[in-house]
Amino acid sequence: MNWLIWAYDFKNPEFLILLGIIPVIGAYFWFRKKPYEPSMTISDVSDFIEDQSIRGRLRILLPILRTLAGIALIIAMARPQLTLKEEEITAEGIDIALVMDLSSSMLAQDFKPDRLEVSKRVADEFVSKRIHDRVSLSVFAGEAFTQCPLTTDHEVMRNFLAELKCGILEDGTAIGMGLASAINRLKDSEAKSKIVILLTDGVNNAGYIKPLTAAEIAQEFDVKVYTVGVGSRGDALTPVSRRSDGQYIFGLARVEIDEELLQKIAEMTGGRYYRATNEAALQKIYDEIDVLEKTEIEITTMKRYSDEFYKFVMWALILLGLEILLRTTVLRILP
Repeated sequence: MNWLIWAYDFKNPEFLILLGIIPVIGAYFWFRKKPYEPSMTISDVSDFIEDQSIRGRLRILLPILRTLAGIALIIAMARPQLTLKEEEITAEGIDIALVMDLSSSMLAQDFKPDRLEVSKRVADEFVSKRIHDRVSLSVFAGEAFTQCPLTTDHEVMRNFLAELKCGILEDGTAIGMGLASAINRLKDSEAKSKIVILLTDGVNNAGYIKPLTAAEIAQEFDVKVYTVGVGSRGDALTPVSRRSDGQYIFGLARVEIDEELLQKIAEMTGGRYYRATNEAALQKIYDEIDVLEKTEIEITTMKRYSDEFYKFVMWALILLGLEILLRTTVLRILP
């Protein structure tokens, strides 16, 4: 049984006021107590003084048991109840497609350790917040494909994000292909809201679908596109070539992002364009999108109450019975 009073709701809490009387009664009997044993006057008691017996020490249990029984009865009168809550959650989720650039320039080291790792980490935090939404992942470089279809299994989605790396696709920046891949996953969705978050650090230079054509397709299927340009301003240490063993050779290169194109895509679809020049800015962008695209959740709470007073009555009877048993047997005072 839970003896913590605050764990319960009380049907008649006014009875709990009686708990304040117990210390008053205890103090009254402590100061007004009279010995039950007969007394006699003698000149010297030194021969009678000895350590109190164990039975004598245990007699303190009698008033303690009686007091605990009284407390249990008072709590029982207050009708303690446990509240059992049941929640029904109805969520109108949003379908979200993340589109991630995997071109070699995403290894640029103007972000620490590089643009890709920071982008993966921030996207992972974003996905972990979207509890009731379906999320997909598309990637692109010189070509594009869907890494993870729409799913509510966010753990699987986050695992796919963690495994992303540059070099698995033909190098290049096919923004239109990446966007089209994401739209293909969202076009048949019946969600009240469908959004794409497209992240890139370059200029479209590959693919057979033009970015603005993909934006028109997004318009057709009512898909809103948020575009994010990732990269500092000026020069950055970036892969400029690749050895025969696959290792990248780094050198300073100009950061070039087609912001005009990304702005146009966002405007055409009702989204927004953002520029992230560092990790903090990228985190702020995802936080803002998280606020803009809130999922509508309806929570119905039902309460059921379980009476628990009988447990306290039972313990009161046990404590009183134990007190009477001890007082009339092992702790009895002989006349």
